[in-house]
Amino acid sequence: MISLQFLVTAFVVVIAPGTGVIYTLAIGLGQGRGPALMAAMGCTLGIVPHLLAATLGLAALLHTSALLFQIVKFAGVAYLLYLAWQALKSDGALSVSANRNRDSGWRIARRGALINILNPKLSIFFLALLPPFLSGNPATATAEMVGMGAIFMVMTFAVFVAYGVFAAAARDWLLTSDRIMRWLNRGFAAIFAALGARLAFERA
Repeated sequence: MISLQFLVTAFVVVIAPGTGVIYTLAIGLGQGRGPALMAAMGCTLGIVPHLLAATLGLAALLHTSALLFQIVKFAGVAYLLYLAWQALKSDGALSVSANRNRDSGWRIARRGALINILNPKLSIFFLALLPPFLSGNPATATAEMVGMGAIFMVMTFAVFVAYGVFAAAARDWLLTSDRIMRWLNRGFAAIFAALGARLAFERA
């Protein structure tokens, strides 16, 4: 059963800035509204494997398997460091530049999805988040988990779109200053590097 408590909890979780939000903001600032929407979609789709893992109990396997957790974790660390490098490069995927070409929607969405897919903590997070809100009826537990997961994804997409639209609206003003663009690129690079470092020290 979907409760007000679940909706409030899910909204607080979704609205808090994380890796997906930073990615969506970077795309919105660097490439505009349309690409930002694709970034939001990709980040949202990247949640699906973790929700399925939590629903099917696979998250518990990830939690108990140190080797599997480490493999996924360090793949995620490497990817975040790659995105940090892409923010620093003048023609990188996340660079904020006045004259850069737009990437294809597929590439933007794929990068967003990978950000979440390669974060093993998400599966464990959903395994902890969803069960406390179940009705307690084993016959409907799976359907309830799927329903809550779907609502969480809708919230994620809506909030990320709002972040992306805001970034795209600020794009024209920010692109008038080369100094601001340089600091934005350095800032995004530093954030992704810091997120990668934090993920590296995460434990199952």
